[in-house]
Amino acid sequence: MNAPFSRRTALQAAGATALAAGLSGALTATAAQAADRAPAPGLVTYPRPAAVPANTSFQVRVRTAPDGDWQTLDVYRPQFEEINPATGSGKVYSSSLVYFDFQCSVEVEVTYLKGGTAKARVRPDSYGIKPELLGDTLRFTLDEPKDLVVQINDEIFDCLHVVTNRVDHHPPAADDPDVIYFGPGVGTVPGGTLTVPSGKTVYLAGGAVLKATVHFKDVQKAALKGHGMIWASPGGGVLCEGSENIRVEDVIIMNPGGYITTLGEARNVRIKKVRGFSSRGNGDGIDIFSSSDVVLDGCFLRNSDDCVALYAHRWDYYGDTRDITVQNCSLWADVAHPVNIGTHGNTDAPEVLENLVIRNIDILDHREPQMNYQGCIALNPGDSNLIKNVRIEDVRIEDFRWGQVIYMKVTFNPKYNTSVGRGIQDVYVKNLSYIGTHANPSLFLGYDAEHGIDNVTFENLVINGVVVADSMKKPSWYHTTDEIQWFSNEHVTNLRFLTTAEAEAAAQ
Repeated sequence: MNAPFSRRTALQAAGATALAAGLSGALTATAAQAADRAPAPGLVTYPRPAAVPANTSFQVRVRTAPDGDWQTLDVYRPQFEEINPATGSGKVYSSSLVYFDFQCSVEVEVTYLKGGTAKARVRPDSYGIKPELLGDTLRFTLDEPKDLVVQINDEIFDCLHVVTNRVDHHPPAADDPDVIYFGPGVGTVPGGTLTVPSGKTVYLAGGAVLKATVHFKDVQKAALKGHGMIWASPGGGVLCEGSENIRVEDVIIMNPGGYITTLGEARNVRIKKVRGFSSRGNGDGIDIFSSSDVVLDGCFLRNSDDCVALYAHRWDYYGDTRDITVQNCSLWADVAHPVNIGTHGNTDAPEVLENLVIRNIDILDHREPQMNYQGCIALNPGDSNLIKNVRIEDVRIEDFRWGQVIYMKVTFNPKYNTSVGRGIQDVYVKNLSYIGTHANPSLFLGYDAEHGIDNVTFENLVINGVVVADSMKKPSWYHTTDEIQWFSNEHVTNLRFLTTAEAEAAAQ
């Protein structure tokens, strides 16, 4: 069933009269009072506005389990890029996406309309979803919202992305003076940028498609929420500059002209369950510059450049980056890194990236032909940056197309840097696993004796089922890295590989 919305328009955000006059699209009120009194549905689907492109590779239906009425979902068209390693040019491919809300068990049915289905896979693999395959149709059950990729015959681009949320029981009223409300349909803003005042919440209801960048500039206690979508914004999806106490939750950002989200000199930012899909050149996911106290939680990012990038100074942003947590996310990089840390900084006034946590992450893919830009997780300090106190924990890396599992290099990259990075210190990697055959050797490269890598510990590193430890059986003249075809140079000190038992004994 479709969520009921009236067509009454409303936008009464205090201090935004001029903005309201220029907005167009579906700005709607909540359902009628009688509908508001009805019990919340167990399953809510939303129509795709006709102006938003569809894709035709899949038919997707969903129903409340075990025998509810089937509802057919509208299929959106995200796009992704693949780089040609011989020419450097990029080819853009169309893919498929559906989304819906539920608060019970649901059964999902996916039919591959091109036919010829030999096998099907639902990812991330860690969810353990094994679909029932019936010819060109597969079915699986979800007991709670998850974001997934359904692949037929190992297709990389002609696949289906499934985005789900819990039913929103308490959406804001469209006439709330502290809410800038977009209802179902396509919404636009003059100039393509929606500037959010302090204390206001932009709410995208399910079925809403906002064709604009949402900009938080020098504001406090503001938010972007809802189960709608930002689509084809001329700039990035969300830009947060010089702002504090900002929340971005649940929205889908698809095919923007820039990054999915950019934070610059921001503080106390929570980005929860943002789903971002991009194909443009430099189409990063979430990039953080010179910011502090930021949490990315539960995001699904598939991007044609870095999915998550943590930097210090660049452009007009200055200062250290610290206290950043990236957790419970699924990352797919069609170009560059799923996670990249440290490239940009300030040679004239050196900065620090510190207290960084990467935990409970599924990395679905990584494809990067250039050796200097590989690594599912890359620590690459340049511009006199120092990276220190990094915790990487519970990371599951599925086999990827082209790159390295992890890459640490103190670098001077003339394309981006004006000086070498100061170093990498105190990195602890626990419970990182990789299953696959495509990984190039992981590299640990200090620049020189003064710009090195020090005190990196791996606990319970598992490569294709083998626990890698300094104590493992090997020829006496081998380094531990030789056993897995990794390499560290002479400017790396105190690199250790421990089993969990060894780590626990050492901590006593």
